[in-house]
Amino acid sequence: QVQLVESGGGLVQAGDSLRLSCAASVRTFSSLKMGWFRQAPGKEREFVAAITRSGNSTYYADSVKGRFTISRDNAKNTVDLQMNSLKPEDTAVYYCAAAYRVDWIPQVSSTYTYWGQGMQVTVSS
Repeated sequence: QVQLVESGGGLVQAGDSLRLSCAASVRTFSSLKMGWFRQAPGKEREFVAAITRSGNSTYYADSVKGRFTISRDNAKNTVDLQMNSLKPEDTAVYYCAAAYRVDWIPQVSSTYTYWGQGMQVTVSS
């Protein structure tokens, strides 16, 4: 069983930066592919960013490319999402997700097995 705990959310102004962190309580963190998703009110959950087990490959939604950076520290069992130049449309509940699956597709939420509880990020204009 993998438990994921997110931290770092909050209320910021447009143009500000925020760093989200997800801590995993598991001994095999380096075997997990990790991702971030978000869900805005009235909308479906959408892919934000993902990272492979080694951290050598990263994936981003077009809407956040160039503004957000995903990274991981396998020694600390954490994955972070650095969010810069935030916009009001980035307002959402952000979820950390993890997958062991061989058929993992970074952008597809159903290929992730474990999810955090979610964390609110609000960007005011």
